[in-house]
Amino acid sequence: MKKIGIIGGGQLGMMLAMAAKELGAECICLDPNPTCPASFVCKETIVSEYSNLEGLKKLGDKTDVLTYEFENVPSEQLKFIRDTYNIPQGILPLFDSQNRIREKINAKNLGLKTPKFKPIYSKKDLEDGIKEIGYPCVYKTTTMGYDGHGQVVLKSDKDIEKVNPYLKGEGILEEFIKYDFETSIILIRSKDKTISFPMGINKHKNGILDLCIIDEALPVFDWIKQASIRFMERAKYYGILTIEYFVKGDEFYFNEMAPRPHNSGHYTIEGCNVSQYSELAKFLLDLPLETPKLKSKTIMKNILGFDYENMKKLENSDKVHIHDYHKSDVREKRKMAHITFTDTSIDEYNLKYKKLFSEDE
Repeated sequence: MKKIGIIGGGQLGMMLAMAAKELGAECICLDPNPTCPASFVCKETIVSEYSNLEGLKKLGDKTDVLTYEFENVPSEQLKFIRDTYNIPQGILPLFDSQNRIREKINAKNLGLKTPKFKPIYSKKDLEDGIKEIGYPCVYKTTTMGYDGHGQVVLKSDKDIEKVNPYLKGEGILEEFIKYDFETSIILIRSKDKTISFPMGINKHKNGILDLCIIDEALPVFDWIKQASIRFMERAKYYGILTIEYFVKGDEFYFNEMAPRPHNSGHYTIEGCNVSQYSELAKFLLDLPLETPKLKSKTIMKNILGFDYENMKKLENSDKVHIHDYHKSDVREKRKMAHITFTDTSIDEYNLKYKKLFSEDE
């Protein structure tokens, strides 16, 4: 029986381990938290910091193949596991995604349209960048930013002071794209085949993904798919890659990427014939990939702490699939679970389910 080692034990690792188990493989995860979500599914949890080489060695020695379920694995440790163990994705996509400046330059150089951007290392860089890009614009820290953290929208000179706390480190200033909607594409590339999952519209609330609406296939989705496959091939990436885009009319702009399973792809478990997790597991196990197909209109709802109790009202409901992450510490804005509503349009969701959840913007 093959064993997959997962660096990180969050909900993404948990769902990957569930998919691998269905394929007859076992998983071992490494995480500082002994009761992390993946620990409920994995055969073993190695309790260790991600920077601890001894913990990584233990994980590598006990498994046949390694993967990661989040971006912020320290680069020195990544080089160690690349040179010592079997990591089919390699570390290049992870390295490229760990810094927003590097990520944007890479996307632009390899053919994707990006918002205007400028690296920021000082207050003067910020002021010069605003003159060059204009208002509105967005300042982002280059590392450790997620779910709206480390980001400031600048609409006028009075907003500049909001950036001051971040100016001790490296940042990037980006043009604010007044987009029609945001979308994401999830691709998996093996040595024989590249697949992608159906795309939809992503809606955010307070900087955190709230809904994924997978309904009609818009023409722009096919253009994005073609451009994304070209990018992945030019970058020489393998394994799983998610790319987020801003869509404005017929144009689409690269926002960011993640070389791991993605929040916006949770819907694939029930909404498609195969999931992002099953196909990633197949890639890791060197099994043939299947072409994903949408079964029906599907909506994925992220459940944060303030909606966790309300979620339970939908238990045993028809067409409602609840995925609890088994996190013991319930915090208001922490991702605690998700719900997939299958064979459900956005109109039906708004009529039947929306009232159950917080409307705070």
